[in-house]
Amino acid sequence: MEPSIGRQRNQVLGLLFVGVLMAALDIAIVGPALPAIQGDFQVTEKALAWVFSLYVLGNLVGTPVMAALSDRAGRRWIYALCVSGFALGSLIVALAPTFAILLVGRLIQGFSAGGIFPVASAVVGDTFPPEQRGSALGLLGAVFGIAFLIGPILGGVLLLLGWPWLFLINLPIALLVIIFSLRLLPTAGARAGEPFDLAGTLTLGAALAALAYGLTVLDPAQLSQGQIDPLALPMLAAAALLLPVFIWIEQRAAAPILQPALFRSRPVRLTAALAVGAGIAETAVVFIPALLTVAFGISASTASFMLLVVVLAMAVGSPISGRMLDRFGSRLVITGGTLLSAAGLLLLGLFPSHLALFYLASVLLGLGLAVLLGAALRYVLLNETAASERAAAQGLLTVTMGVGQLLGAVLVGLIAASAALPLAGYARAFLAIGLLMAVLTLAALGLRDRAAERERALEMATG
Repeated sequence: MEPSIGRQRNQVLGLLFVGVLMAALDIAIVGPALPAIQGDFQVTEKALAWVFSLYVLGNLVGTPVMAALSDRAGRRWIYALCVSGFALGSLIVALAPTFAILLVGRLIQGFSAGGIFPVASAVVGDTFPPEQRGSALGLLGAVFGIAFLIGPILGGVLLLLGWPWLFLINLPIALLVIIFSLRLLPTAGARAGEPFDLAGTLTLGAALAALAYGLTVLDPAQLSQGQIDPLALPMLAAAALLLPVFIWIEQRAAAPILQPALFRSRPVRLTAALAVGAGIAETAVVFIPALLTVAFGISASTASFMLLVVVLAMAVGSPISGRMLDRFGSRLVITGGTLLSAAGLLLLGLFPSHLALFYLASVLLGLGLAVLLGAALRYVLLNETAASERAAAQGLLTVTMGVGQLLGAVLVGLIAASAALPLAGYARAFLAIGLLMAVLTLAALGLRDRAAERERALEMATG
């Protein structure tokens, strides 16, 4: 490989790293701002939760839209557009005169951020040869662990200047990313002249919005008492009804937002299922501090500090798993990662009050999630799709993970609420998700072996 080509690829990877880190940090640092936002706008805890929920909703809807656009208009312009939209949303949030306008800003932020990681992953596929994609994706995947390590610290420092600065800090970073995106990123993915699948886009957006809203307002605590939000079931029913409509539209569209042929590939179907499981397992991590407070009688802040073991394992494991992908292929790495996740969750469920086993489980779970949330599943889809569909496939992965995260929150809440004692409830929840991951470990064995994967990647690269 010529030094100039290697240098250019490293510059592109560095640019993508900064853009993804900016979006990931926003999730990690917004927590410290919530009490100050609540105080400024005098809103209830329930209303304050929409600062997170609307971001997730926008992210879920924006991901397939931005990903499909990048397959048509080109990576460079859509990546710059996503970063610009994220900066605009940040500015609206920081300057919002009312809480309603702040929520509009969060929705714009989430919608725009939905395209940043899928498009970045597609750029890796466009820029790096198959034998180097795992390492590149592994570095991008490590961003999330890094963000959750430094995010709370950065948030605490910026909060001294006032909570709007947690969002204003995005503006200069976004400006630099946009400038260098227009200089460095390839225009690959542009397919001029193809009609945009507006009907499919609107239908999919409506289905995802209904699903996200329905699961968000489906409060497990209320469900355990026989109560339910009046909009929850209608929204979930609407999502279920819109899905077959979307499939029908895509089968007849001239240039569908999501190619139906994509699902004829068994590795793609398996990857989607693994992504849902990864999302559920990721959500389970959020509940670990709650388990620790009841298991060891410690404060919430101490429990959150103990969670750093999981985050550190994810930050370290992601680049390592990326290099392993290039060497051993996805089947071995994904099977191992899913098995580690299952082992960590099962240990938490079986021995919730054993401190030494908690730390062992945290390391196993962190390493397992580093594989599933980092490079591995994205690596499979880069090898299974043509260049013209890379971003849409990466968007599909982000959406399925997001659906898993929403399902995980409801699942853990329901199982935890079913027990008489909180400790037993959380233990049951981790056991249930651990068993799910054990089943998915067996499913991961259905992925292509290393030789077949290389052959498939070559086939996709040559058209």
